[in-house]
Parts: sequence; C-alpha cells; structure tokens
Amino acid sequence: MPHRTFLWFILPSLLAMILFIALPIGSVLVQSLYVEHEQVLIETETCGPFGCTPSVSVDQNATRALREAQPLGRFNGLRTYTDRNHLAFAEVAAAWSGSDGWVDFGGRLMNLPFYKALAFTLAYTFIVTPFVIILGLAIALAVNGLPRMLKGPTIFVSLLPMIVTPLVGSLILFWMIDADGIIGATLQRLTGNSDLSLKASPALTWLTLFLYGIWSSSPFAFIVFYAGLQTVPGETLEAAQIDGATRWQRVRYVTIPYMAPLVVFILLIQLMDNFRVFEAIVGLSAQANASSLSILIYSDLRGDVAQFGSAAATSMMTIIGVAILLTPVLIRTWRDFNRKRV
Repeated sequence: MPHRTFLWFILPSLLAMILFIALPIGSVLVQSLYVEHEQVLIETETCGPFGCTPSVSVDQNATRALREAQPLGRFNGLRTYTDRNHLAFAEVAAAWSGSDGWVDFGGRLMNLPFYKALAFTLAYTFIVTPFVIILGLAIALAVNGLPRMLKGPTIFVSLLPMIVTPLVGSLILFWMIDADGIIGATLQRLTGNSDLSLKASPALTWLTLFLYGIWSSSPFAFIVFYAGLQTVPGETLEAAQIDGATRWQRVRYVTIPYMAPLVVFILLIQLMDNFRVFEAIVGLSAQANASSLSILIYSDLRGDVAQFGSAAATSMMTIIGVAILLTPVLIRTWRDFNRKRV
C-alpha cells in the first residue's frame, strides 16, 4: 500500500486518538502541576459591652476573583508528586532511616496513602490476571468438549458474570458476605465463630475482592478463548491424536501455542483493567480495608473541596504504572512479530 494511501486510511483514527486520548492526557498533566488556591481570609472584630472578640472569615469575593484570574490554580510544579499524599519522598526517607529491617520499613510505608493503594493495586493485578487467563482457558476447553445440546446453556451460564453490571454484582456479593447473608452466615456456622466477618478483616476483604475480580473477569477470557478454539486446525489435532498424544498433550503442544496471541491480547486487557480496579471496592464498601489508585482519585474529586491537582497527579502516575506493566509484554510481542517476519 502506498504511503499516501496508508496515511489517508489511518487519518480518522489518528485524529480521534489525538482528540480523545492525547489531548485529555496532556490536560491532566498540566493540571497536575497546579494546586487549588488558598482561601483569602479576613480578620474582623465583634465588639460589645464586655470587649471585642476577634473572628476569621473567608473573603468570598477575593477568593472568587483569585480563581477567575488563575483558573488552573496555584503553580506547584512537581511538588504535588512528592508530597505526603503521593510519592512522599521525605516520609519514605524518614521511614527508611528509622526502620529496623525490611518488615518494619514495609509496615511504615503502608501508613502512607499512595503506597497503601499501590500495594493493593499491584496485588490485585498480579493475582487476578493469571487466574482469569487460566480459568478462562479451562472453561473454554471444557465447554468446547461438551455435546452440542449442552453448549448453549453452559455458555449462557458462564457469561452471566459478564452480563451483570459490575457494580450490581459487587453489591450482590456484599449482601451475600454479610453476617446475615448466605456466605457470611455459612462461614460462621462452619467455623463456630459468630464474630467472624469477611468485612472486618483486611485479609479476608482482600481475598473477597480477588475472588470477585476473578469471577467477574473470567467470562471475557472464556469467550475470547472459546472463539479462538473454533479456529484451531482440526487436522493438526487429529494428527497428534493418531500419533498417540493424550488430550493433555494435545492441549499443551497444539492448542496452547496456537492460542498464544489470544493470551497476549487478554493479558494486555486484564493488566489495564485490573490496575484501575474501582467498582469492586466501592460496591463492597471496602475502602476501610482496601484502597486503590482509582479510589484515591475518586476521593480527591469527591471531597469537601475537590483537589483537581492531586487527582491529576495520581492519574498521571496510574497511566505511567499501566505503561510500565504493558511495556514488557509489548516488547516481547514486537520481537516475536519481527522473528516471524524473518
């Protein structure tokens, strides 16, 4: 294809990417360099028969004029990225110098909001993602081997977690793990501990969120793998079977290598989605025991005073985190592509 033709072919997509991706990210980057204006305060005195009482109030007119003159806020540079609510350079250095070993340092680090959210985000991403891929492939292989009459109903049941809205699904699970819910009450009876609560324990809350993430994301992996299984060459599978290969050997040496591009595709999608985990934490009301980078952004925007600069800084670091996670996968994919071309 001539270069000119190719340019005109990709121009609409390129313009859309610039308009809806590049420009918003640039806007967020600029906003992250600014913080909200401080309120202009005025001191007044209220005098009476027994003396004067000083009071402080906000000068609404002066504050409004300041915001109108500088709508982005007060320039703060990169200091927003290094304050206590984000990378916390000063606090991390103090924790390192005053800690007694790695365990103590890790405990101190978890007292900082950004690192606490980052720890859960990474744990959620690296635990949920591989289980989703493995479980999705296992379900696809199982369904593909079913008789034709059973495939339709089984596929429908397998896709139910994907059909249910994520927030609704997490709310249903929230009610089920309650002390009066079917899961919470059953666990209390099995353990004989009437005080056991999945909502009160941080470890059990994390485990519940991981299980919910696997349950809600596995249908996507299943349907992609199932579609891919329909394109696996039947001749190759029959030849392997004639040569004496068992079902597991056919899956391992024929099916899985053929499905490798789909594994990479699902891996990329799941890394991006899981690193931005949000609905599960909100739906399960788990903010007390679990936090993520998306929750930090939400909290900054929904506070009494919206902190746009802080939310923008966390958003930029989330984008950087996603880019770091995707880079090794993309590099390997590019190398495999060049190797096949050669």
